[in-house]
Amino acid sequence: MKTQDIVVLLKLVSLQDHETAGGTNHHRDGEDPYSVRGLEASLGISKTEIGASIKRSLASGIAIKDRNTNRPNPNRRNLRDFITYGLKFVFPAKPGPMQRGLPTAFAAPVLKESLHSAGSLIHVWPYARGYEMGQSIEPLFKTVPEAAEKDERLYAYLALVDAIRLGNQREANLAANLLKERLG
Repeated sequence: MKTQDIVVLLKLVSLQDHETAGGTNHHRDGEDPYSVRGLEASLGISKTEIGASIKRSLASGIAIKDRNTNRPNPNRRNLRDFITYGLKFVFPAKPGPMQRGLPTAFAAPVLKESLHSAGSLIHVWPYARGYEMGQSIEPLFKTVPEAAEKDERLYAYLALVDAIRLGNQREANLAANLLKERLG
């Protein structure tokens, strides 16, 4: 697995959530957002990388092909368990220098009200158009800030993932519970 596999899987989950909520998932040009081209447009990850990512996810069982639509479907339980129990060991988050960026983990909108940290340092994904100063965290993939700006649900998922990767036991548990609620 590679870090972008988690980003691609969470984007697929976000698209499914949007559909379930009664939204339409078509790009302005009529592109299927589940297609490799659609995912490339929304995530900024090349079609080649997306194709390889989906292959890895299908091979590992963290995604399965839908028999009706032929789309890759994330196995939400496996994905949730991997993020909750394994991700921080495979892809640890190491806080870096202060930088301008997009808030993540407990500074992101999804968690901001849930936990009032004693420390005033927030974590951000380095991003030129970012609006907050904070301790930098390398995102799972370099295009995460742009992708998160375009998709609120994806942003929430990725911020929860970072909170699990970064947090102490209590914080990681809170983020894992919120992730479980959202992933079902």
